[in-house]
Amino acid sequence: ARVALVDARGEHGYGRVLSASAAVAARLRAAGVGKGERVALLVTPGLEYTAALLGTWRAGAVAVPLSPAHPPPELAHVLGDSGAVAALAGEGRARTLERPAGTAGARVLPVDLEGPAGEEAAPPAAADAALVLYTSGTTSRPKGVVLTHAHLEAQVGSLVEAWAWSPDDRLLHALPLHHTHGIVNGLLCALRAGATCDHLARFDASEAWAAFAARPVTLFMGVPTMYVRLIRAWEEAPPETRAAWTAAAAGQRVMISGSAALPVTVFERWREIAGHALLERYGMTEIGMALSNPLDGERRPGTVGVPLPAVRARLVDESGDPVAEGAPGGIEIAGPAVFTEYLNRPEETTRAFRDGWFRTGDEAVVERGYWRILGRSSVDILKTGGYKVSALEIEDALLAHPEVAECAVVGAPDPEWGERVCAAVVAAPGAALEPDALRAWAKERLAPYKAPARVLLVRALPRNAMGKVTKPTVRGWFEAPATGASETKEEE
Repeated sequence: ARVALVDARGEHGYGRVLSASAAVAARLRAAGVGKGERVALLVTPGLEYTAALLGTWRAGAVAVPLSPAHPPPELAHVLGDSGAVAALAGEGRARTLERPAGTAGARVLPVDLEGPAGEEAAPPAAADAALVLYTSGTTSRPKGVVLTHAHLEAQVGSLVEAWAWSPDDRLLHALPLHHTHGIVNGLLCALRAGATCDHLARFDASEAWAAFAARPVTLFMGVPTMYVRLIRAWEEAPPETRAAWTAAAAGQRVMISGSAALPVTVFERWREIAGHALLERYGMTEIGMALSNPLDGERRPGTVGVPLPAVRARLVDESGDPVAEGAPGGIEIAGPAVFTEYLNRPEETTRAFRDGWFRTGDEAVVERGYWRILGRSSVDILKTGGYKVSALEIEDALLAHPEVAECAVVGAPDPEWGERVCAAVVAAPGAALEPDALRAWAKERLAPYKAPARVLLVRALPRNAMGKVTKPTVRGWFEAPATGASETKEEE
């Protein structure tokens, strides 16, 4: 039988996935969970998660995946905001859910993979809600995005076509399963194609390299932070290990990066190490994936390619008028993959659309046919001295410095300039980086209004579960009056 999943328990065929999900569905129906009611999931990646997700759908309910990394107050917020009537607790998770579920009035149910299937419910309709996914909350309070089965069908179908998924594929899956990247791009695409989804319990760079070498992996998807850590692990490994790891990576069909901007320096270094031009794409919870570099064809560093099948994309100015070729504008997306509502937030839903187009809040420019993301309008587009500046462009420039490991550029309020360009920088291991020297170096490579006015040395950047830097936190570091351009902050 074809292997559907690999996890810590072993290999599981597609028949096993169906029987386990039928058992979960029967358990939910026996507990009185009705059609359209919401069920939260706090389960282990692999058979347990997949059976819980598919079982929820087979019971006619709506799945609300939870993050195992979230503390009880955040779990309680999602449970309460979603109106979940039940929470499926995977092995060892029941105690974690007890207090948040009690606060929200949700019943905690164990995931039973061995129970009887019972009577099969009618399959859900295309227009029925399937998932409520909570936004990452990098710029505001997380809110629930309602995705129907039709939305998921469009999202998965688009990616299976664009990335040429087949039953011969084996995905090494190390992404969180409460975001669209891990759920749709990874798990659901693999299942749709009849491929194998090989789950790591958690992402560890050395373990991922070892899995590349030991298993017949054909696809890997990661966020830029994961590739940075893979590069670091490779550079710290002995020569014979490096050679084996490089050969294992080079044998894969495609390696994909997303969920945050991929620095050009990381793109180039990965190509040197692994022989792959990473396929960068662009999407978000509300729309699935919208833009992608081609599977076959040129993958340009610093770009996210072109619109995917069935996706309509445009760039507009603040009035909603299309911008001229080569000019920056706000990204708006339309098509069958785009969500229709934020859960219980009709006003926010209305504000999110313009004439049927979803307003992503991101800005981009099209250069020689390829889209380049400039960043979030709210945190990545800085307005300084009358200029609009992309924080991502400045970050790419700073990452070219050999002693800079990571950085985040934000705008801090300034009475004279509107915003001052500020950079939080993590130095490379063993580097003796000086803020003043970095500022001088940047001034030689960037226009004067783009060079950081303040540089803060930090030990780590704050990130959410998907590896995105939480820039409101970074901006808060600079809201205190400057003590001078040369600063150091000991941030854990």
